Amino acid sequence: MATDNFYETKNGRTSFFDGGLLQFIGWTILGILVTVFTLGICYPWAFTMIYGWKINHTVIEGRRMRFSGSAFGLFGNWIKWLLLIIITLGIYSFWVFIKLEDWKAKNTSFVN
Repeated sequence: MATDNFYETKNGRTSFFDGGLLQFIGWTILGILVTVFTLGICYPWAFTMIYGWKINHTVIEGRRMRFSGSAFGLFGNWIKWLLLIIITLGIYSFWVFIKLEDWKAKNTSFVN
C-alpha cells in the first residue's frame, strides 16, 4: 500500500475505470481515421492516444494510473520491430506482441 493517505474512490470502490463511452468512441474513431488517412504511418500515435486515455482513466486500489509513453518513442520501436520481422522472414512477429506489452508496462505508473 502507498504511504500517503489519499486514495480515490468511486461508489465505495477503490478500483475503477472513470472514462466515458462517448470519449471512448471519439478517441477510437479519431485513431482509426488518423491511421487510415496516413496509411498506417501514424498508427503509433493513434495507439498511444487510445491506450493513454484508457490508462489515465484507470484507478487501482485507490491509486490513479498514468501513461507516459510517446508516439515518437513507440515509432522508433515500431521501425526496429518491422526491420526485425523482415530480416527474420516474419518469425520475429511472434515476439512483437510481447515487446509491445513490455513497452506499455515500462511507460505505465501510478500518479499517487
